[in-house]
Amino acid sequence: MKADWIAVDWGTTHLRAFAMGPEGLRAEAASDAGMASLSRDGFEPALIRLIASWLGPGVTPVLACGMVGSRQGWFEAPYRSVPCTPLEQGALVRVPVRDPRITLQIAPGLKQSAPADVMRGEETQIAGALTLHPGFDGVICLPGTHSKWARISAGEVVGFQTFLTGEMFALLADHSVLRHGLADGWDEPAFDAGLAEGRNRPERLLAQLFRLRAEGLIATLPGAAARSRLSGLLIGAELAAARAWWLGLPVLLIGSDRLTALYARALSAEAADTRALSATDCTIAGLALAAGALSKAAE
Repeated sequence: MKADWIAVDWGTTHLRAFAMGPEGLRAEAASDAGMASLSRDGFEPALIRLIASWLGPGVTPVLACGMVGSRQGWFEAPYRSVPCTPLEQGALVRVPVRDPRITLQIAPGLKQSAPADVMRGEETQIAGALTLHPGFDGVICLPGTHSKWARISAGEVVGFQTFLTGEMFALLADHSVLRHGLADGWDEPAFDAGLAEGRNRPERLLAQLFRLRAEGLIATLPGAAARSRLSGLLIGAELAAARAWWLGLPVLLIGSDRLTALYARALSAEAADTRALSATDCTIAGLALAAGALSKAAE
């Protein structure tokens, strides 16, 4: 099976590739060869190992997005400044490769000067979301390790803001004193309670976090409830800080099913109009948009 072209989502910890044909997605593959695990000379071999079975006679275009284009990645793709379209014809960066069976281009990220902010990979998902929902005006939220809120108007990203919510959860759950009182499992009422506390009193977040530890010691707070409340506290505080971004506007959520469901639940408590989209679908749609622009440019 030969791919017409290959879409690649290359993040810090994972590499995912999608073989594309006229009918759409033909096959997909993934590995743990993320940016953080590779030297600069290791990127091309890691990619070829994953996609070799999709290559054949001729040259196969590969379009990539994510941290592969960062300063620590394979080849730096300079940021584009907002306001701008999330992806633009001719703006992808061509990368020199040794293997004659492929060409490689990387989508540049977006930057915002004031307040300073950057994104890589999310711009492709935003472009895909706008392809799937043309004419959308409102806010796109991309929950994850670094949650992004992007304001969309007339097909452009006019501004965005990043929250360290997912990374903070991982640090607190795995490396702070709170780890002693957390356990696997999910407690929905505990999540809702944390959500309300974080959303209504975000200025008390640090005290609320330590209370999880204290309640585990003297009030036998179950570990699953503590973990769920921690998630709610952090997401609630994020929503409080991002209120100006989503209040009164339609919100598209892009991410994993679990995360988008949590954010949809949180926003529904505020009567926000939300719709969830698959991160994979949006990534493929965004890179397909770029692939289409490239083929037209070559004609």
